[in-house]
Amino acid sequence: MTLAIMQPYFLPYIGYMQLMNLADTFVLYDDVAFINRGWINRNKLLINGQEHLFTLPLKDASQNKRINEVHLADDPKWRGKLLKTIEQGYRKAPQYGAVMPITEKIINFTTDSIADLIYASLVELNQYLGITTRLVASSSVYDNAELKAQARILDICKQEGATRYVNPIGGMELYDKPTFSEAGIELNFIRSQRVAYPQFKNEFVPWLSILDVLMFNDVPTTKAFLTHCELI
Repeated sequence: MTLAIMQPYFLPYIGYMQLMNLADTFVLYDDVAFINRGWINRNKLLINGQEHLFTLPLKDASQNKRINEVHLADDPKWRGKLLKTIEQGYRKAPQYGAVMPITEKIINFTTDSIADLIYASLVELNQYLGITTRLVASSSVYDNAELKAQARILDICKQEGATRYVNPIGGMELYDKPTFSEAGIELNFIRSQRVAYPQFKNEFVPWLSILDVLMFNDVPTTKAFLTHCELI
């Protein structure tokens, strides 16, 4: 059984979705410290041919709080503003008609929790793409927050009965293959390959939100892109 663990990211880039697609169970690591100016509540879209960073407004966000303790801003106007930005950027994209209703459902999901919003958004994306990976919020299951770093990852793997753990390649210095092997778990790292596709008539801008991929590519093409990665 293949397990992957990542902090919850909103409308993440395709490498995040590739990792999720590889896993039988994907743990949203939502009871660890919130990261300011990270990718939990931000991502990038294509607006007027240029990379555009959007941010979900939060209330009293702090690195002293866990992700599942962080709330969205009280002012609901950000939802309409974000949807308007997406409409302006993508209304002429080939898959706009199919993808915009899902986008509206995600952004208008009723909650004040950034963690809950991201969980719901990933459920919607997986249903659209036919990804059957089981999603689990770490705060709801494992009761091991006292453990840190590699020890906690190993404990989650053991609780889930995982035989393989896959991590983004950026974590190669954090985890030790012999230690995982001693626990009966194979450790692999995923390296995403560059995915390119037409974005109107503009020069291609890579590594944007999965929303950009979906606006320009149908489901079969996007599912093929999910395999554009390698394990090491």
